[in-house]
Amino acid sequence: MTDPVHILTINGGSSSIKFALYQIDEPLVRALHGKIDRIGFTDTSIEFNDPIRNRQGIHSFVTSDNKSAANSLIDWLEGQHGFASVRAVGHRVVHGMKHTEPVIATQELLDELHRIVPYDPEHLPGEIELIETIRQRHPELPQVACFDTAFHHTMPRVAKLLPIPRRYDAQGLQRYGFHGLSYAYLMQELKRLAGAQTANGRVILAHLGNGASLAAVRGGRSMDTTMGLTPAAGLMMSTRSGDIDPGLVTFLAHSEQMTAEQFDRMINRESGLIGISETSSDMRDLLTREAEDVRAAEAVALFCYQTKKWIGAYAAALDGLDTLVFAGGIGENAPPVRSRICAGLSYLGIELDELRNADHAQVISADTSRVTVRVIRTNEELMIARSVCHVLGFDASMKEI
Repeated sequence: MTDPVHILTINGGSSSIKFALYQIDEPLVRALHGKIDRIGFTDTSIEFNDPIRNRQGIHSFVTSDNKSAANSLIDWLEGQHGFASVRAVGHRVVHGMKHTEPVIATQELLDELHRIVPYDPEHLPGEIELIETIRQRHPELPQVACFDTAFHHTMPRVAKLLPIPRRYDAQGLQRYGFHGLSYAYLMQELKRLAGAQTANGRVILAHLGNGASLAAVRGGRSMDTTMGLTPAAGLMMSTRSGDIDPGLVTFLAHSEQMTAEQFDRMINRESGLIGISETSSDMRDLLTREAEDVRAAEAVALFCYQTKKWIGAYAAALDGLDTLVFAGGIGENAPPVRSRICAGLSYLGIELDELRNADHAQVISADTSRVTVRVIRTNEELMIARSVCHVLGFDASMKEI
């Protein structure tokens, strides 16, 4: 008998961890997968699905921080079928500074990640904790770090520069961009679905979820993106402000004696959809409430308005537009949001077919539209698994005897 060997992928967020086991085959086959949600709260749980064995469920436990969540996840995974045949682990690492490719997670890399934690204190500590926990408990498993910033290393220098004193550029303060694993996957899918000529054209990718950003891509290369030095920049998001007037720092420091830590919490946890609506950070809730709650209506309207502005800006940066792709939880599942974003963009050549949009068709633009508008479901975990196979040289011939 031969059983498939597996890759474990881990996608750690600030308060959640997504995981998946992929059978090494051609193509890769997702087996057990799931998510730990609300880390640090009293109702933390693992929600899982195992399509190979037709199992699914929710397992509750208590975690106080990222370290206890990492250990709880490994404890639970060790008791699941398939974990014994894991031969490598791939991690999404949000900030990679100058790294342009996935790399094996050595102690040298971990030391480097510890040094750059100030660039992304929301995500990096938990991601480092996951790598170190697995390294301590399963030192024989190679681990691969897959960087969200890597996709954007092709941006021209003018798109990377911050207009602040030049001495900070030498310290690495520049626009890096994020959601790179999602964007790399979307470009691979666009090439598969529409061909190389389309993928090499002028493309705007809109990853709209709890974290939201857009990327301008030409010739398959990132030319610009809305997020910058940190994931808090750019488009407003579920709880993040996106771009705001920097004068707010001084104003709130004087008027409310707000500290740097309090300001950071406000723009990362208390702003965006939740800040404007005062009720929910979930677009589904806001769409349900907008008819009777002006705050919900304004939150939705501002999100759509800002996204529309970025599409216009990136069409200018690309000298036109051939393809617009919606992805992410909102981009994939909210037809009203897609419709409102595209309304009034006929001057760019964007015309939606509202029936296709409502039906979640792959192509939601009208036949007369000069720009093709697509909905592609992103898959960061699969992109991580592909990266691990590439770095470690795994292929479908690997079998466990």
